[in-house]
This record gives sequence, structure tokens and C-alpha cells, in this order.
Amino acid sequence: MWPARRVVGETFLSLALALAGVGAGLLDDENVAVAVGVGLLAGLLSLLRRGLPASVLLAAAAGSAPFFGFAPLLLVVAWSAGRRIDGLGRACGVFALAYGLALGLTAAWESHASLPLLAVAGMFILVAIVVPGLAGRYWSQRRTLTDTLHEYNAQLLRERAMLVGQARMLERQRIAQDMHDSLGHQLALIAVHTGALEVDRALTDQQREAVGVLREASVAAMHELRDVVGVLRDGADATPAAGAPPGGDDPGAPSRGVAGIDDLAETSRKAGTAVEIRRSGEARPLATTADHAAYRVVQEGLTNAHKHAPGASISIGLRYEPDSLVVEVANGPVAAPSGVASGGQGLTGLAERARLVGGMVHAGPTADGGFRLAGVLPYTSPGDARKTFVAPQDDFRAQSPAGPGGEAGPVIEWNGLPKELARAVNRTKRGNRIAIGCGVAALIGVVLVIAVVVGVVFLVREADKAMIEPAQYEAVKIGQSERSVRDALPHGDSFMNTGPGAGAPPEPDGSTCLTLLSSEIGSSLDADPVFRFCFKDGKLIEKKSFEAT
Repeated sequence: MWPARRVVGETFLSLALALAGVGAGLLDDENVAVAVGVGLLAGLLSLLRRGLPASVLLAAAAGSAPFFGFAPLLLVVAWSAGRRIDGLGRACGVFALAYGLALGLTAAWESHASLPLLAVAGMFILVAIVVPGLAGRYWSQRRTLTDTLHEYNAQLLRERAMLVGQARMLERQRIAQDMHDSLGHQLALIAVHTGALEVDRALTDQQREAVGVLREASVAAMHELRDVVGVLRDGADATPAAGAPPGGDDPGAPSRGVAGIDDLAETSRKAGTAVEIRRSGEARPLATTADHAAYRVVQEGLTNAHKHAPGASISIGLRYEPDSLVVEVANGPVAAPSGVASGGQGLTGLAERARLVGGMVHAGPTADGGFRLAGVLPYTSPGDARKTFVAPQDDFRAQSPAGPGGEAGPVIEWNGLPKELARAVNRTKRGNRIAIGCGVAALIGVVLVIAVVVGVVFLVREADKAMIEPAQYEAVKIGQSERSVRDALPHGDSFMNTGPGAGAPPEPDGSTCLTLLSSEIGSSLDADPVFRFCFKDGKLIEKKSFEAT
């Protein structure tokens, strides 16, 4: 089925060809009914040119001989046939048959036409059929090559995406294995030793409480490490199943969402820090990744406060706005800085995490000398770009090895086109060169033939102005009036008529003479037979035939 755009275009083209056919027929002095019928038939044939390109081309070529109204249709169907006829041999055969049919029918229809006129008509028919066909075929081959290159490029992009995904999974698995083997062992030892130390009777109650905080922190770290390792291995955030506890399949695992912020605050309180939580607005659920990001904002804020402002009070704010959750962690001023170095990687990673969920993070000092970390996290998922604050980006970094000069190169190296595509490109180029060569040769031949025909016609017309037959010379009688003689003879105004030349007899006194060339051949190459007619007082007084050099 044709789309609406093509239906409209074909309709307008059919109407245009029909009107052009009617106009061309009327210009050729055809009957009005015949011109209208030819125009309607031309419009109908234009609708069939896509499905039957060869048949419509032959029909238009045959109809263009007796009816000039098919001439506009012939140009369009020749272009269309050049695009749609498969195979170079079949296309050449169809176009040769169309040209022969048009030229033969023209010769039969215009049987009274001279040979030079038929030669000129043949050149024009050649241009009207072959040139649009060559142009259409070249355009079709170029478009086919372009489509093939687009398909090959799409295939390369798919292969590259597959290799990138595979490389990402392998890197995730390697990182997960390293984290499990190194950090997992150390955290397990910390948990075991702090658990044993907690039941030591030699410790005071305050020391036992501090050791308990360490044990709970180590256990929470083990749970988070297990979750991170699972995410790295699976390649996606672990989403708890319906009815499962928030922390995963272990009921004792801490929650890594907004629900786990109270546990973070309680852990900081046990370490001797004053922590206050303020909530405002109606609580609303967040997407899993945004919920986890809110937990990480609070965790990073508490960690930074413990490192850089030990002993300062901390306030945690959870403000539910109409379109987002605002999470704030602010600590008060500290008398003396802790001197703990900070690499800034935590805030950088936190900003990236917020950006991936469509939110943003801001960190900076407060007016009273403290520090504030805030995150704005939308309720919707990153897929809904209308309600996110920044465009979510892929968290994948380029993993391809550095290319020449240290610059990162593509995952797939370009080693040239595949053999099949290279052969197709070569065939297309060779076919294009042949088509272009044939077209240029045809145009040059047409121009030369037209120039020769025009030159011959011009010479024949000039000869008619300056040359007469001997019989015409004999038919003129002395004593005839000057007007009757001049009316019966050419006026001699031609570049071929150079005058009487050397050796001409003298002209009678007081006369005006007309000199014309003879159609006979002279006695030598340097001698031309000449006829001269001299007039005086309105009558022919002398005529002479001689050879002049």
C-alpha cells in the first residue's frame, strides 16, 4: 500500500503529465478530442510506471511517434525505468527496443521527411530516452550503495554495542571478585574480633557499648559489600521482590533506602554525636535507585561530618516537595579542624549517582561556619525526562585500550570493508563509470551529429542562394524584364558567392550584373563555372557562361 504522501505526489504528477500531454498535442495541431484522449492515457500510464516500468516505457516510446502528447511522459518513464529495471543487460535491451520502436514508427509516420530531418529526430529521441534512463539508473545505484553502507554501519554499531556490553560485564565481574576476596575477608575478621571483644568481662559498660557500635558497623558494611558485589555481577540494581524485606533476603540486613536513615542516625548517636532528624511534607515512595541515592547522601554527609567536624552537632532534613525529595545533612561549626585528608571522591561519586536518577547534589559551607550537603531527587524514574532535573547518562566509562599516541581508540578497529561489500562497491563503481561513460559518449555523439546535420543543412541553404542548374540558365532569355529574371533566379546573397573572380569578361557599360555559380563541376580544381546576367534600363541585355579562377 502506498503511503498518503506518495498517493498525493503520484496524483499531482499524473495530472501534470495529462495536462502537459494535452498542451503538447494542441501545439502539434492535433484534434482537441485526440489531444485530450492522449493526455488522459499519458496520466494513466504514469500511475503504472512503478509496477510495469519496461511495458510503460515501450508504450510511451511507441505513442510518441504519432502523438506528440506522449513526449512529456516519455521523459518521466525513461527516468523511472532506469531506476527500476533490474540487470544491466535487460535494461540495455529494453531501452534499445524502445529507441528502435520510437525511431521506426517516426520514420513510418513521417514518410515524407528528408533523411537529415529523420537523423535530427533520431538524435532527439535518443536524448529523450537514454539520458533520463542513465540518470535514473545512476541515482538508483548510488542510493542502493548508500543504503548498503547504512546497513553495514548499523551492523557495526550493533557489534560494537555487544562487545562493549561484554567488556563491561567482564570488568564488573573482575571488580566484584576483587572486592569480595579483599574487603570481604577483612570485614569478616573485624566482625569476629569485635564480637568476641564485646563479651569480654574486663570491659566497662561504656567500652562494651563502643565495641558494639563497631561490630554493628562491620556487619552493616559486610551486608552493603554483598549488595554491591551482587549489583556488579548482575549488572543492575538489586530490586527486592514483593513481600521481601527491604534489605534483601537477610532479615538482619540494614535498609539502604530512606527507611535506613534512622539506623544511620542511631549509629552516629551511639558514637557520641548529637544527630537530629527533621521531616516535612507527606512521605511519598521513590524509585529504587533514587531511594538508594537518598540513603547515600545521608551516609556521605554523616561520614564527612565525623571526619572533618568531630563533635559537631548534625541535623538531617527530609523534605518532601511536590515533585522531589530534598535530603540535607548539615553539621555545625567546629573549633579546630580534624586535619583528615579528603580526596573528594565521595562527593564526586554521589553527584554522579544523583545525576543517573535525574537529580542533583550540592555541597558547600553554611553561614555559621558549618557544612551542608543536599540532594534533590525526583520521585519518578529517569525514563520520564519531563520530571527529571538533569538528563540521565550512562555510567559506563570507555574501557577500550589506548590507541596510537595514547588516545582512546574505538572498540572495533576499522580494517576496511568486508569482501562482499567491497565487491558490491566495486561493481557499483564500475557500473557507474560505464553508465557515465556511455552517457557522455552518447551526448558527444548527439552533439556532433546535430552539428554535422545543422552544418549540412546550412550549406545546402547557402548553395540554394548562390547556385543554379544549367537548365535554369538556358531558360532565361535576353530581353526579359529584370524583375521576372530576378524572381526566377536566386538573389546570390551568400558567402559562397565570391563574385565573378579572375578571368571574367568585362561587364557592359552602365549595366548591373548578377553572378551565380553553376551546379556543374569545372574543368579544373581552380576553375569554377559561373553564370552572369547583366541588366540595363530594366531589361536583361546580356547573359554569359564562363569559368573563373
